[in-house]
Amino acid sequence: MRTRLSAMMFLEYFIWGAWYVTLGTWLSGPLHFSGQQIGLAAGATAVGAILAPFFVGLIADRLFATQKVLALLHLLGAALLFAASSQTSFAIFYSLLLLYCLCFMPTLALTNSLAFRQMSDPTEEFGAIRVLGTAGWIVAGLLIGSMKVEATAMPMKLAALSSLIMGLYCLTLPSTPPLGRTDRMSVGDIFPREAIALIKERSMLIFVIASFLICIPLQFYYAFTNLFLNQVGVQNAAGKMTGGQMSELLGMVLIPLFFRRLGVKYMLVAGMAAWVLRYLFFAYGNAGSGMWMFWGGILLHGICYDFFFVTGQIYIDQKANVGLRAAAQGLITFITYGLGMFVGAWLSGFVVEHYALAAARGSATYEWRSIWLFSSIISAFVLLFFLFSFSEKKRQVKLSEQDEAQLDRAVPQ
Repeated sequence: MRTRLSAMMFLEYFIWGAWYVTLGTWLSGPLHFSGQQIGLAAGATAVGAILAPFFVGLIADRLFATQKVLALLHLLGAALLFAASSQTSFAIFYSLLLLYCLCFMPTLALTNSLAFRQMSDPTEEFGAIRVLGTAGWIVAGLLIGSMKVEATAMPMKLAALSSLIMGLYCLTLPSTPPLGRTDRMSVGDIFPREAIALIKERSMLIFVIASFLICIPLQFYYAFTNLFLNQVGVQNAAGKMTGGQMSELLGMVLIPLFFRRLGVKYMLVAGMAAWVLRYLFFAYGNAGSGMWMFWGGILLHGICYDFFFVTGQIYIDQKANVGLRAAAQGLITFITYGLGMFVGAWLSGFVVEHYALAAARGSATYEWRSIWLFSSIISAFVLLFFLFSFSEKKRQVKLSEQDEAQLDRAVPQ
């Protein structure tokens, strides 16, 4: 069972890593789409993340077996992704990509749900299985980079083929019927009133606002880093960017040590400070003697993600009652990866287009230093807002066995 679930996770994140990282490079190059259009395309996943909780909570959890829903979504997604890979009109391309993301984003939660249901002890087993998802993302990046097809439609076609394989594979997964069949369904089943009420507490409200705001500059990294590295002359940019996922694995190991020394507030501050530093590295590095700065910006992804998002998951787990923890985690995911990333997609596209420069053969290049400095300044403002407004007056909670189990369940991106 562990092997079957690990293969499921590997394919799930191989699909995402295959097309998402290099999307901006392809759209900017052969298709000559604008910065705003690239930002909107990268933000299609955020729209999927906004609607995913409603789909999973109101449909998949109550009406159909999980493995069948996964199979249908991935098979439909394969067709949509392949169709999108052959488009040259942005309107048609974006429509197909948006439909694809509405299919794919719910599968992130559904694969976790299916895995949990098939484990005897999720706290002990899930970490070793979920890490294969990170491995899938890394392998996809290394493969795309070694093939030198970052500026082509090939990554999206490879992702479509992988989605087809995943859809067929899901039909072989063990039966996982819905647990909550009911005739009455409402939005309250997804985000209970008690979970929303958590935000009324001041420290939680500050945390939620900061989490939403920090996801805005995060989208600059996801949407434009591969395009940036290719335009400034970095070879095998997609392969090098997998260093970010590798650093996540190291970050997971370091979190318990730093958690005990720094506590919740300063772990979150360290994560946001890494955002500021990463964009400064990108602003002032180069593909020659300054390549170490590019590497620094890439490798800081582990601290950016782990120290903020994983620590945030632990913080929410501490604040919420046992019966509300899943709903509270779903709510913060909706606010960050949904609303925050959607705003970030729009703003990043607007800023990148503002700094567009004319280039040969009708393509565009960009004033990248200004773009990354803008991202760094936004991150710095969020950092200062959180540093001077967040305070946890309650006794600092030490990292317990339950918290360490939460770390094992954390999901690197």
